[in-house]
Amino acid sequence: MINTPPKISFSVQREQEYTLLEIALANPIEPNDIHHMQNLPDLVNENRASLGVILSGRGPIWLYGYLIHHYHPCMWVAVFDPKLNGAVVVQSHSEKYNAADVIPI
Repeated sequence: MINTPPKISFSVQREQEYTLLEIALANPIEPNDIHHMQNLPDLVNENRASLGVILSGRGPIWLYGYLIHHYHPCMWVAVFDPKLNGAVVVQSHSEKYNAADVIPI
């Protein structure tokens, strides 16, 4: 059996208020590849769901949709936008941040 590297990988930066999740694609991906993500951080089991999560990196919109849904238990989810030098909140359970707020990075 040939051990191939994952097509989707993540680097994690744990900050005091949020977790920054950087997406990297080694090859073109297909929707079915989301079922084979080997290193998707489990922020709930890491006791970081009480914080926010920021998604960053290049990837198809359906991957971002999947990740936003996956991290819904977190306090808030935002997507980094380099044009804004910040992350746009797309869903929130927090009184501090609402949808459309921009968090400077």
